[in-house]
Amino acid sequence: MNEIRLKALAKINLGLDVTGCREDGYHTVRMIMQTIHLFDSIQMEKVDQSGIQLTTNIHFLPTDHHNIAYKAAQILMDEFEIKQGIRIDIKKCIPVSAGMAGGSTDAAAVLYGMNQLYELKLSSSQLAKRALSLGADVPYCLMRGTALAEGIGEKLTRLPAVPRCPVVIAKPGISVSTKWVYENLKLDKQTVHPNIDRLIKDIKMRNLRKMASHMGNILEGVTIAEYPVIARIKENLIKNGALNAMMSGSGPAVFALFQEREKAKAAADALRAEGIAKQIYVTTIFNV
Repeated sequence: MNEIRLKALAKINLGLDVTGCREDGYHTVRMIMQTIHLFDSIQMEKVDQSGIQLTTNIHFLPTDHHNIAYKAAQILMDEFEIKQGIRIDIKKCIPVSAGMAGGSTDAAAVLYGMNQLYELKLSSSQLAKRALSLGADVPYCLMRGTALAEGIGEKLTRLPAVPRCPVVIAKPGISVSTKWVYENLKLDKQTVHPNIDRLIKDIKMRNLRKMASHMGNILEGVTIAEYPVIARIKENLIKNGALNAMMSGSGPAVFALFQEREKAKAAADALRAEGIAKQIYVTTIFNV
């Protein structure tokens, strides 16, 4: 095999709770992670020239060791002393800096692709170990589907598949620093935490309406206070028929769950008419 084409899927957080902060600065979390059918397209090809050649359709993204997908290729090339070069082309569709793991999922796809192209014979758990060295979301992006993430996000427990349903993704024309959001999150006795256990029960019952009603993201309070447009997007989507709408990750992207695709498309059209979101997609839940 000399070439491989891959889909790097985006994620949303159906539930996101922060339970504490460790001495090393990392926060401990309990999150319900879910892949959706919105993806970056990645083409990987062996080349004679040694090293890594990375290209992307987004002009401001780095194409060297500052890119996490580049790092993913590098760690395996170094470990297995791969002398042959690799060309990686990433066509991004997932909104950048949006709380949807766009960089992490690209890195996960590159790890998978390197394992296939060079016949490294790494197991899923062995790939996940290397993925964690790149970032807390990368092991989940390898796993995909519905999962409970704990610890700093690296302890993954597979959950039953969420009912397949339409999803609207909307990102305003702003970017949010995940580091800044966590630094400004205050945890005290007055903090309202989402009920992750209740959400897991709803998922196991395959009750989409109840699941939507119990979604929660503890980071919304921080990000929305700084960027009120996120609340406006949520309100617009709910007004136009969403079962619920919530910020994904540290934001600023918002996702909304629907029961019918026609309603989802109409809500997306209404949001476009409002002009408060720069990128809007209608997609679906993706289950493995």
